[in-house]
Amino acid sequence: MSIEQYQNTFIQNSFANRIGGANYGKDTAIYKFEKIKRAKAQAKKDFPNVELIDLGVGEPDEMADAGIVAKLAEEAAKSENRGYADNGIAEFKEAAVHYLKAVFHVEGIDPKTEVLHSIGSKPALAMLPSCFINPGDVTIMTVPGYPIMGTHTKYLGGEVYHVPLKKGNSFLPDLNSIPEDIAQRAKLFYLNYPNNPTGASATVAFFSEVVAWAKKHNVVIVHDAPYAALTYDGLKPLSFLSVPGAKDVGVELHSLSKSYNMTGWRIGFIAGNPLVVKAFGDVKDNNDSGQFIAIQKAAAYGLYNPQITENIAVKYSRRHDLLVALLNELGFKAEKPQGSFFLYVEAPKGIKDGIRFESAEDFSQYLIREKLISSVPWDDAGHFIRFSVTFITNGAEDEKRVINEIKDRLSGVEFEF
Repeated sequence: MSIEQYQNTFIQNSFANRIGGANYGKDTAIYKFEKIKRAKAQAKKDFPNVELIDLGVGEPDEMADAGIVAKLAEEAAKSENRGYADNGIAEFKEAAVHYLKAVFHVEGIDPKTEVLHSIGSKPALAMLPSCFINPGDVTIMTVPGYPIMGTHTKYLGGEVYHVPLKKGNSFLPDLNSIPEDIAQRAKLFYLNYPNNPTGASATVAFFSEVVAWAKKHNVVIVHDAPYAALTYDGLKPLSFLSVPGAKDVGVELHSLSKSYNMTGWRIGFIAGNPLVVKAFGDVKDNNDSGQFIAIQKAAAYGLYNPQITENIAVKYSRRHDLLVALLNELGFKAEKPQGSFFLYVEAPKGIKDGIRFESAEDFSQYLIREKLISSVPWDDAGHFIRFSVTFITNGAEDEKRVINEIKDRLSGVEFEF
């Protein structure tokens, strides 16, 4: 039976208000990523013999390191690794502490009380509001940003306050712009650097300002750091926890998905304030039974070998150089980020003597439908396009072919900004 056949039954009237209540499933609005998905499908149908260049995908384009894969196979074959892992194994926690010290110079993290594994960062982001948010409490998050950071606060009857990330402030939130009444009611403040989608990096001075602000207003900081080790051009990886006082006010989330090409393996960790980590562990214990131990051990192998991430960063840096040079040649004002695999540029207003783009979404749809180039639009704080340098190639030399193909498709167009 189809979904529509059940929409007049008691089930339709039983849904919780947080997901739409009796109107669940009847909303005809099409969300951004669904629009992109549909446009890509239509473009492939209209131009079956033309390669779709995907600069929108937000995940690595290569397999995990062979050593990590081999470690998984080795550990998966051991009978002692079967069964539930619950809140994780000591070996992974110790590897996480080693990683924080070796890569980010974070000292003094206790593997027994200040680290827990997570089944990726997304579940951790979703679970933390259950530790803190009561009806009427506030979570602060930045926009553009990852929606999951606010979703569960709303589910719990809380409110979400958005702080815009603007180019004029180096895509860092202006803490002074947060109203005093919001700061007083806030329980959580989610940050993410290097940032998705802007690619911006934080500084020690900014994180120090965050610590002081959090102490003043008694707000827990959650720093989501999946791109923290992917840095370029002399910028050293920076952890929120490396800043004095950070552990007093918050935690940091790390994921191996982006930094180790382990997307889909679902493994990461939370580290920092022991009370927050304990609360997360209690909530987690009521949500999952832990990640497969063999995956934790393979991930630990990765954490002890950060050169894997360094080699991945070299590739992304090279691709950023190529894409930035091309976009600037075409009239964009692109600036290479010093972290993440995202490039964030202002969308053009239109094409000379041609169509106008009222939003970044308009421009993104044009690129997909007319040029078979996929991107992600952001209209939350200005009109910007996010390109990702994780496009699929057949090696380093093939990267130039992809860039030249983009150039060929766009060179006949004069954009107006």
